[in-house]
Amino acid sequence: MSPEARTVGAHPAARPATRRLAVLATGVAVLTLAACSSTPAADATTPSSTASTTAEFAPVELDNCGTAVTVDSPPQHVITIKSSTTEMLLALGLQDVMVGTAFADGPVPEQWADAYQAIPVVSDKVPGQEALLALEPDFVYGGWESNFSADGVGERPALADLGIGTYVSPAACKEDGYQPDPLTFDVVFDEIREVASIFGVPDRAEKIVAEQKAALADITAPAEPTTALWYSSGTDTPYVGAGIGSAQMIMDAAGLTNVFADVHDTWTSVGWEQVVAADPSVIVLVDASWNTADSKIALLESNPATAQLSAVQQHRYVVVPFAATEAGVRNAEAAVQVSQDVAALDAAS
Repeated sequence: MSPEARTVGAHPAARPATRRLAVLATGVAVLTLAACSSTPAADATTPSSTASTTAEFAPVELDNCGTAVTVDSPPQHVITIKSSTTEMLLALGLQDVMVGTAFADGPVPEQWADAYQAIPVVSDKVPGQEALLALEPDFVYGGWESNFSADGVGERPALADLGIGTYVSPAACKEDGYQPDPLTFDVVFDEIREVASIFGVPDRAEKIVAEQKAALADITAPAEPTTALWYSSGTDTPYVGAGIGSAQMIMDAAGLTNVFADVHDTWTSVGWEQVVAADPSVIVLVDASWNTADSKIALLESNPATAQLSAVQQHRYVVVPFAATEAGVRNAEAAVQVSQDVAALDAAS
């Protein structure tokens, strides 16, 4: 794909003068951002985005999923799509520049709940371009490349023509040479740093990364080799974590052996007979409103084949919120939680 330059920092020329004045006032507030941060696992204090970033910001040029992105000044009117992007900005204390969110995958963790409640929800799914433009953003941060389509918020070149910058979570890039293979925590940490650089808050990123590295280093692997199935969704055909995505990354960090690690993909569909043959000792269940962990347990225990699995008979389940499984600031917390839950299962057996 030929990269096309995206320059952000200036607001769309089509804004009414009164709106531009309001945005300039917002910009004054944004330039007083505090230099502290929190991680989802350890600190319930979210930094205020009202302390100056002028000294910390430097123009940024990025190759983002094959699209050239140039940021000349910190975006001040931002819309996030997917929980992973919303929570990234909340973790960095940037709630004051967020004018809308969309496509939430689940509840926001308690430490960010108050800040999140003050931000308008544009849509439960990917918003249409009309709804997005009504909020006059200068930047859109998407969790998936597919968020930027003609049927969604608009394609990235079209948004650039309107003066709106765009950024996609690098972990979700699909172009050759851009998809992480495999996804690692270093890739996640690079995104935290990259996003922080766009908004001129690099110190906050370093604090988050340091805390998450420390949390991961404290994980103790199971005493005995432990195989695991990462069951994301599906009934007739289960959709499971494969060998190069966030599921593999989290299981590796928790000291688990993914029974489908040999599948070279982020996620894959398998047959129940393959699950039965693997007979994992732990089943990680992704909890989503559209496919709850409880519904998966009911299916596993009612299906004559899967009811014979060791993990099902011994109720060796670990539940992870869907929003914590998308690459982002909650992955380290998810790895710690999975490790602790497996340790509790072992202690109870």
